[in-house]
Amino acid sequence: MQKFQHYIDGDFSDGAAQFESRDPATGQVWALMPEARKSDVNRAVAAAERAFYAPEWAEMTATARGKLLMRLADLIAENADTLAKLETRDTGKIIRETSAQIAYVADYYRYYAGLADKIEGAHLPIDKPDMEVWLRREPVGVVAAIVPWNSQLFLSAVKIGPALAAGCTVVLKASEEAPAPMLEFARIFDQAGFPKGVLNIITGFAAECGAVLTSHPKVDHIAFTGGPETARHIVRNSAENLASTSLELGGKSPFIVFEDADIDSAVNAQVSGIFAATGQSCVAGSRLIISNKIKDAFLSKLAAKAAAVVIGAPDDIATEVGPLCTPAQRDTAVKLIAQSVAVGAVVVSGGAPLKRDGNFFPPTILDCSDAPDAPCLTHEFFGPVLSVLGFDSEEDALSLANDTAFGLASGVFTRDLSRAHRVIRKLRAGIVWVNTYRAVSPMAPFGGHGLSGHGREGGLQAALDYTKVKAVWLRTSDDPIPDPFVMR
Repeated sequence: MQKFQHYIDGDFSDGAAQFESRDPATGQVWALMPEARKSDVNRAVAAAERAFYAPEWAEMTATARGKLLMRLADLIAENADTLAKLETRDTGKIIRETSAQIAYVADYYRYYAGLADKIEGAHLPIDKPDMEVWLRREPVGVVAAIVPWNSQLFLSAVKIGPALAAGCTVVLKASEEAPAPMLEFARIFDQAGFPKGVLNIITGFAAECGAVLTSHPKVDHIAFTGGPETARHIVRNSAENLASTSLELGGKSPFIVFEDADIDSAVNAQVSGIFAATGQSCVAGSRLIISNKIKDAFLSKLAAKAAAVVIGAPDDIATEVGPLCTPAQRDTAVKLIAQSVAVGAVVVSGGAPLKRDGNFFPPTILDCSDAPDAPCLTHEFFGPVLSVLGFDSEEDALSLANDTAFGLASGVFTRDLSRAHRVIRKLRAGIVWVNTYRAVSPMAPFGGHGLSGHGREGGLQAALDYTKVKAVWLRTSDDPIPDPFVMR
């Protein structure tokens, strides 16, 4: 059985307690994880604060920070195979996905390595002739980063990369559901040469770890990825320290297919959007909104693809859909499907857990044409379950697409360029993919609004979110200051 440790102030240590991690494919315990409690959290935050002000980091040039991030990127690439295997073992994500994704994670760190010395201030043409005023962008301080179990290495990269590029220090809480890849990442980070305390990685549960971290008086910014309900607790906690927040939350993303779309291409994109990663993605295209003119033909092809998906062990390169990460996700899917069928939804394919060890759930399609109020249309499954609605007009498609409290991602499939532009403008979502889906890049901002959160990860904006602006005034006149009782 493997045993993992926390990474605090440049050292590896056991937590105040330990807990077991189970393999989602077998249900068997495979590793012991450290559990951080208040004392561990306090040590980690103290280390991050100390490192933030220490000259080794505070006086390091931006260019030098970039070189360290570039070294980290190289180490990630060198160790991608180990990280991918651990993520697959602890989360159940298929090895095909984790291998490709982690190899790309290195590029995120390379992007922010190059950006480190390009975070610029500005000169203001101030309306006072005897003054020079300029703006400095400075690191916001100690960052509490919290990531969910799915795609932890990717979701941490879009926080750690820009935060360190900006000169912040970080305490990252890995998900207690599957912390192995992040705890192993700490060993790789340790080799890159950063000063002690710049990054600290812990894991633990909500009350003793997450709540302590997000309400800590020394935390300046909270970067969170997860569900809306947890986000509400985090925002309440931030009232204690008045930390700023960036929230990347869930979604119920519309996948709109017009009658003129390339059906074969759109079907493949829909398979990627909802069945890849076993549907365990915040951007999952979980609501198919399709023209009634092609609905039957589209669903026939999609159902055939769903039936042909290879379900199996996540470490098998042939596997296309692995297990759900936790039994709770499987149980949620069962419950929501039953509630939806009860109000008129029709199961086109799948619909029930597979009778085998582990948390396996097949690709599932629910036709909700006669069940517009089905809970499957409004609740995030975080599993391979697709809900379908038909439409007759562009206006109907937009109305259905925007009928959600979320606003993260969306897909539009059409050959009509004018229609595409009209729909893009009217969709209430932070990301719109046109004739594709589930594409990402370190250069592109990522985020939503509504229950999907606020703030952006990726691109220049993400780095700027880890800075604060300082206005500097310099009086250039040698004359005595006039009336001191009048604001200048």
